Amino acid sequence: MRGWAAGGLLLLWGVCNTFSLEIKVNPEVRAFVDEQVTLKCSFRSFSPITEKLTVDWTYQPLTGGHTQTIFHFQSVAYPAVAGTFRGRILWVGNIGKGDASIAIQNLTLNDNGTFTCAVKNPPDVHHNIPQTKLTVTHRRFSSQLMSAVLLSILVFLPSAIVVILLLVRMGRKFGVLKHQKKSGYKKSSIEVSDDELEHSEPGTCLGKMGTWCLHCVDTDEEEPY
Repeated sequence: MRGWAAGGLLLLWGVCNTFSLEIKVNPEVRAFVDEQVTLKCSFRSFSPITEKLTVDWTYQPLTGGHTQTIFHFQSVAYPAVAGTFRGRILWVGNIGKGDASIAIQNLTLNDNGTFTCAVKNPPDVHHNIPQTKLTVTHRRFSSQLMSAVLLSILVFLPSAIVVILLLVRMGRKFGVLKHQKKSGYKKSSIEVSDDELEHSEPGTCLGKMGTWCLHCVDTDEEEPY
């Protein structure tokens, strides 16, 4: 009887250790060349987090081959100092919140492969081994064109609105001048100058300018008051 009890306790202890640390990642991640991607990794430990906690990210190329450690964390981040990922990995996690994520900058097609996130928080060292498959491709031309069109709209639309408002304001101003002229409004010094332009000889430069200005005003529709 005692043997069965001892065996049950050992089995229970093994099960608890097996599930004492749980890790979750995104199974598949897609990204584009020359951009940045975040590889998310979250964990849950039943033991208090201490300075002994470690995070290790490993990478295996899509074509297979040797698995290499590209990132290590223990109190501080230790990115890869050699290999193709040197200088391109950022620590974006937060151990206090159970986040062990990293980011990879300036992606290339050679980054395609499988990434593994491993977390150990002694005595919690047994956990599942989730993997993330990263697929890096070139961004499609249509997507780039759409981004350029949206950027152009955001840049030029405000300027176009301002120009339209200015034209509307100028049109109303010319309409007011025309209405005042027809209703016998007392001429100002500016309007007197306009009459001088109107009666100037057509062949002179001043006469041509006056004719053109009067033609612009007369073509505007009269606004009702």
